[in-house]
Amino acid sequence: MGQVLRVEVAGDTNVGRKRTHNEDAFSILGEYGLYIVADGMGGHASGEVASRMAVDTLREFFSATAEDPERTWPYKMDRSKGYEENRLITGIKLANLRIYETAQRDVRKRGMGTTIVAIFTVEDGLYVAHVGDSRVYLIRDGVMEQLTEDHSLLNDYIKMKRLTPEEIAKFPHKNVIVRALGMKETVKVDTQFHMPRANDTILLCSDGLSGPVSDEEMQQIVTQAPDLKTATRQLIDRANENGGPDNITCVLTRWIA
Repeated sequence: MGQVLRVEVAGDTNVGRKRTHNEDAFSILGEYGLYIVADGMGGHASGEVASRMAVDTLREFFSATAEDPERTWPYKMDRSKGYEENRLITGIKLANLRIYETAQRDVRKRGMGTTIVAIFTVEDGLYVAHVGDSRVYLIRDGVMEQLTEDHSLLNDYIKMKRLTPEEIAKFPHKNVIVRALGMKETVKVDTQFHMPRANDTILLCSDGLSGPVSDEEMQQIVTQAPDLKTATRQLIDRANENGGPDNITCVLTRWIA
């Protein structure tokens, strides 16, 4: 058995400089080892309804399944995956359905949706889950790696035909998301498993941070800040200094020996 690592965490959200209200949501659920960032869309207050609903549904589902692991789930388990990974996927699928059904019922909320990134720490490691273009990064030994792949039109184009940097910069539909919670009745959730090491830091963020702030800047801030709380504040400040075009949300977790 390796050394037992404890997790330190900090998170914050900010409206940014161009938007009038914040459609992002985040949650630090230490009791379940669950950390979430959601970036709502739909405007007219429905985006914030969707992101809040995603976070709340996950919290409620984790609470219900913690108290009663035998509880009947709304979805069949994927037999190729273990209990905890299924638990995370099912919570997100349930959030998707709730958002979708709410949008179908209420014409003012039609078209609302949200991205989601979550990490779920379990005994032997952690699961990362995501839908949309919010991101999860791992910072290990001073090197930052993006763990998630954006579910965006731009990323699809990049994968298909290797756009030049100029074409990427000029791409007209940069913010079009091809997968999000609330778009359809069902959703595919991407998951992966990682084994954290001492001093690893994981950053979850909305594109209001990863858009205006380069990976190099983010890595520098996180590795040089004296603590995670300072790092989250500096990341948000930097996004605002770089124009703050969108709501900015980040959650940082660090594994300490």
